[in-house]
Amino acid sequence: MTASVAGNGHHQEGQRPERTGSGVVPHPVSGGPVVQLPTAFGDFVAQAWTDQVTGVEHLAVSSPNPPQDGRAPLVRLHSECLTGDVFGSYRCDCGEQLAYALELIQEQGGTLLYLRGQEGRGIGLANKIKAYALQEAGFDTVEANEQLGLPVDARSYNAAAQVLAEMGLHEVRLLSNNPDKQNRLARAGVKVVEMVPTEVPSRDQNIRYLQTKKDRMEHRLLLTTHVAPVPVTTPDTFIHEQD
Repeated sequence: MTASVAGNGHHQEGQRPERTGSGVVPHPVSGGPVVQLPTAFGDFVAQAWTDQVTGVEHLAVSSPNPPQDGRAPLVRLHSECLTGDVFGSYRCDCGEQLAYALELIQEQGGTLLYLRGQEGRGIGLANKIKAYALQEAGFDTVEANEQLGLPVDARSYNAAAQVLAEMGLHEVRLLSNNPDKQNRLARAGVKVVEMVPTEVPSRDQNIRYLQTKKDRMEHRLLLTTHVAPVPVTTPDTFIHEQD
């Protein structure tokens, strides 16, 4: 694999990783019918929403039970992650965050908005796999994107903000460790009255990834595990393993 020559991919002190789409101008959306969605996490209702600008379809999965004690509903903006959500990959914590969020929303009331087209923080599936290859060569998740000449976070919440507005969710308890989501929703007119952390157990396979999100992307994570060295696979090693 040939790394991008645009920059060395290493973080400069005091420099924040590049993000795109920081301004939130809500996109017009159209919603479909509301249907029953029985799941392993309990019974939900689901509604598909289409971004009228991009054509991307998203899914709102909501608890049929209203929040108790007059609390604002829980809301989780969950970015699509095929490897984590479908295949249960331990390279990230996405699949476990999805399960945790659905369990909590079923219990306390609220909505999970599954945002499609946001694979790999918005860089796409193929580029995410390329970034994985660079991570196996020793780069962290931020540096890998930079080596590919891609933004560290290319996600847009333009449609998400409008879906929440259409659903009447103007004040929410945001289920997230990412303060950037809170800031973007606030700029779009959605009031986040509380940040509810999604703390799921770290694993040997993803502790370095999570540590990078905490240190360089300002995610609010409580991590105590030390980062283990990332093994580097060389062509000689690969040939030896195939013998």
